[in-house]
Amino acid sequence: MARKFIAMLSAFLMLGTMTACGAVDSGTGNAGTDTNTNANADSKTDNSAKDDAAAESKADDTSSGGKQTVGIAMPTKSLERWNRDGEYLKDQFEAAGYNVELKYSDDDPNQQNNDIQGMIADKVDLLLIAAVNGNTLSQTLSDAKDEGIEVIAYDRLIMNTDAVDYYVSFDNYTVGKLQGEYVKKELGLDKNAGPFNIEFTAGDPADNNAPYFFNGAYETLKEFIDAGKLTIPSGKEKFEQVATEGWSTDTALENMQNTLASYYADGTQLDVALCSNDSTALGVAQAIASDYSGSNAPLVTGQDGDIANLKNIVDGKQSMTVYKNVSDEAGVTLEVSKAVLSGQTPDASLVSSLSAEAAYDTESYNNGKKVVPSYLLVPYVITKDNLDLLVDTGLYKWDSDHKYLESTASTT
Repeated sequence: MARKFIAMLSAFLMLGTMTACGAVDSGTGNAGTDTNTNANADSKTDNSAKDDAAAESKADDTSSGGKQTVGIAMPTKSLERWNRDGEYLKDQFEAAGYNVELKYSDDDPNQQNNDIQGMIADKVDLLLIAAVNGNTLSQTLSDAKDEGIEVIAYDRLIMNTDAVDYYVSFDNYTVGKLQGEYVKKELGLDKNAGPFNIEFTAGDPADNNAPYFFNGAYETLKEFIDAGKLTIPSGKEKFEQVATEGWSTDTALENMQNTLASYYADGTQLDVALCSNDSTALGVAQAIASDYSGSNAPLVTGQDGDIANLKNIVDGKQSMTVYKNVSDEAGVTLEVSKAVLSGQTPDASLVSSLSAEAAYDTESYNNGKKVVPSYLLVPYVITKDNLDLLVDTGLYKWDSDHKYLESTASTT
């Protein structure tokens, strides 16, 4: 009897086990079906959970003293400006206790995509990007977003992606406006009848900032163009007609040589060469020196405060440059980055704690996918009369003869 009872009990237990296993398998199958059916409904919850987890992870890293890594992607080393920015940013982040991975992309959009993909693979905590071409990073930044890596567009807005979280730059329209206002003042356009002749040289069409610079200058002077006080002998008054690919000095030189040969060879006077930045102004000044037959010295504008251009300002070959203080821009970028890396959401309340004057803007910079929250700094005009303002930044010093400025950076 005992053996029979044990056999019956074993059979009963085995049957119960098989029934239970069947219930688990059935439940898993049903759950798989439910997940597929409700994938779209659940995706927002999943993404929200990922975002929350990423924020908690950042906060945990900060509170526990973990060293976070910032990936910095700069466009090129061929322009002095980006050398200065890249090295200064690296120094500031490292001084604040972060690891830094800094890459320069030789003005090659494909290389920059590869550089950023490498940073994503290295699991950086934040990406800080000055884009070579703001229209070519969408897929790469989508990958960054999938990995929970936030992105700050530095100086140049990145277009057509919702993966850009913040934008730190100067008020780019104001850069052009300051150039236009300088021309207006120097020519006395409010009082003098003119006409004065002006030619425009704009920036790289792949740089989202370039149209802002051009429009700021052109729209400031438009009333005088419409009134006939300013004339454009070449007829080139659209951004597309005067854009300079890659901000190339050589291209700007060639374009101005062609303009001078076509419209000024008969002795027509050129009064203003309005250039959007210093690298193009350098080429334009070379063309004026070699190919312009007039006896006057045209006004030449610029932007950035490059050493060669500051020398030209002293020598009377360039009139002014609009300076965007990299130390201010880096300081604001550092504060925004600190907030992001600690799991916060930077907003207008951060402005009062910044080390430089800046405005928080949530209306102006639409990249085609979203309006990107922006921190915009204030640029200022540099002429031969206020070069000491650059020395005060700590990024420049006088040479031994106290005639020309030199960079204090080791990269120039």
